[in-house]
Amino acid sequence: MRKVIEYKDTEIAVKKKLGQNFLTDRNITRKIVIASGAGPQENILEIGPGFGALTKEIIECCPVFTVVEKDRKLAEFIRCEYPQLNVIEGDFLETDLAALALEKPLRVLGNIPYSITTPILFKLLEHRKRLLSATLMMQHEVAMRIVAKPSTKDYGILAVQMQAFCEVNYLFKVGRKVFRPQPGVDSAVLRMTPKIDDPLEDADGFRRFVRTAFHQRRKTLLNNLKESYSLESVKSETLKKRAEALSIEEFFQLFRELKALPE
Repeated sequence: MRKVIEYKDTEIAVKKKLGQNFLTDRNITRKIVIASGAGPQENILEIGPGFGALTKEIIECCPVFTVVEKDRKLAEFIRCEYPQLNVIEGDFLETDLAALALEKPLRVLGNIPYSITTPILFKLLEHRKRLLSATLMMQHEVAMRIVAKPSTKDYGILAVQMQAFCEVNYLFKVGRKVFRPQPGVDSAVLRMTPKIDDPLEDADGFRRFVRTAFHQRRKTLLNNLKESYSLESVKSETLKKRAEALSIEEFFQLFRELKALPE
């Protein structure tokens, strides 16, 4: 039996494949907008407005902004409910952020679908120079992976990539009971602010390096990196460690010492 949400005479069949869980607690939406630092003259982008719970709060401080909604019926609902907004009906992962940030950098907010959280984060990371910040609600487990510290089970590729290029702040936890339909997990809100100066010129190379370093978590850096990089300049004590033991600064240092082998 399909789940249907009704709001203001609009019925929406909940699409599991889109990860649709609609926020119902106005106190939470207010907290998100306040924590984002959104202001009246800013270039704001909301990901997946749904029935507009967060949209309604953003309008209180910024009456005109852009939303991206993939669900056709929800996009139509937002257009009717908030005609002053720029509604992009489509997939956020295919949205041209460079075009949206042409005049001003973006401040991004959203209750993002659990199923595509990581691709959304990496898209934002790719376009970080066009962002002021991203304040996002996501699955609590993913949030903990993003803010994880070295030598913990949650510390991995996601933590290193996000913390390397952004200041990441865990803001607050959100219980599952404030959503319709109710998900099987709790959520959390994070704010990610791109660092003013990128720590590395070769961000793409660093991304490949981090993935390689964590390729097999239980193996040492030596075993994970030796097929892809020249390690002559790296101290043997460092290579005996596992990737999860390195801080962000140590990752930067190691990356600078490596030389990629020809493919």
